[in-house]
Amino acid sequence: MDAKHRIVCPNCDAVNAIPADRPAQAAKCGRCHERLFTGHPVALDGPRLRKRLANSDVPIIVDFWASWCGPCRAMAPIFERAAQALEPRAQFVKIDVDANPDIAAEFQVQGIPALFAFKGGKVAARQSGLADVHTLSGWVDRLTT
Repeated sequence: MDAKHRIVCPNCDAVNAIPADRPAQAAKCGRCHERLFTGHPVALDGPRLRKRLANSDVPIIVDFWASWCGPCRAMAPIFERAAQALEPRAQFVKIDVDANPDIAAEFQVQGIPALFAFKGGKVAARQSGLADVHTLSGWVDRLTT
């Protein structure tokens, strides 16, 4: 049996199984036919994040942020560059803590920006405050080897 990786579509949230021997960068959703990796962070709410945590075989890097937060605005282009450079090895998502206080509370986000790396649905790394692309790349390297 061929190995497959589960990826949740950033558009329609369908769970897709991508053969490990195929290039994931070009993979499209079996339901909506959109690309599974866009090179941009995906804005999610709590239920959509939980679905990814339960159904994704690739690491998920999350930026908990708010529009009024200056450091969050400074982190946004760094997070965007990381998504461009590191997908499809990981999925990058953003959670607005003002619109989604329940998921922020669930993960005990106390300061923003708060960056989390998840592997297998569990928190594998976390950091409050700004990070650089090298930090995020290091997380992805550790979680994909």
